[in-house]
Amino acid sequence: MKGFSFAIKSGWNDMNFKIVAHTDVGIKKSTNQDSVLMKIAQTDYGNVSFSAICDGMGGLAKGELASATLIRMLSKWFEEEFPTLLYRGLSLEILQKSWTDLIYQANSKISSYGQALHTSMGTTVVVLLIVGQVYYIGNVGDSRVYRIREELQQLTKDQTVVQREMDLGRLTYEEACRDPRRNVLLQCVGASQVIEPDFFTGNVEPGTMFLLCSDGFRHVIAADELYQYLTPYKVFHEEAMRESLVYLTELNKYRQETDNISAALVRVD
Repeated sequence: MKGFSFAIKSGWNDMNFKIVAHTDVGIKKSTNQDSVLMKIAQTDYGNVSFSAICDGMGGLAKGELASATLIRMLSKWFEEEFPTLLYRGLSLEILQKSWTDLIYQANSKISSYGQALHTSMGTTVVVLLIVGQVYYIGNVGDSRVYRIREELQQLTKDQTVVQREMDLGRLTYEEACRDPRRNVLLQCVGASQVIEPDFFTGNVEPGTMFLLCSDGFRHVIAADELYQYLTPYKVFHEEAMRESLVYLTELNKYRQETDNISAALVRVD
């Protein structure tokens, strides 16, 4: 998306982005129910990056329908509503309300699809927006965003049963990794009556990379392995970024990950 011209706040430094994504059906499922969105907007006041991953769930291709529906709504939001928000002066509160409204609309639409098809379907969603020197994240479910610089830092918090048990002190991290309930979500878009998105924000430094991924990308790969192959000081160009995602995807499959596998990288320079 190009050609925006907005009267936004002065003093924002121009950021250059390199973006890549990779998705794979995996070794077991017949359809890929993950959906990925990556966009860069060029404006007179700097570049903006917008990325999202949705991990759908439902019988046959219903999860694919759920995730694709939400991705289309996010794409439309970025093209039609975001420019107005940016022009008026973006803040976390304004963005939080806009994203919450969109997620509520998607929840109703996907739920209606499910009722018409006499089935249950839903999707996780994780969204990353980088404007100026600030990142904004919205999250429902257990898809994640990591920040990669001197270390790999998870920026989102899983909305899962095992994460809740960890928060309550009933499970250790090691126990949670082996717990059979690790894929049980507390909420997802389309299959939950009540949706409470999480929101996160922080500063962006040049040379930082952000990793968005569905849970299939990181179940059987340790954090130090992710950092080893996604270190920003080694992975400079889009070709190297893509090669790293493909390698880690194939490593997941070699280790018998059975879910769909999706990941997206955003490098900020």
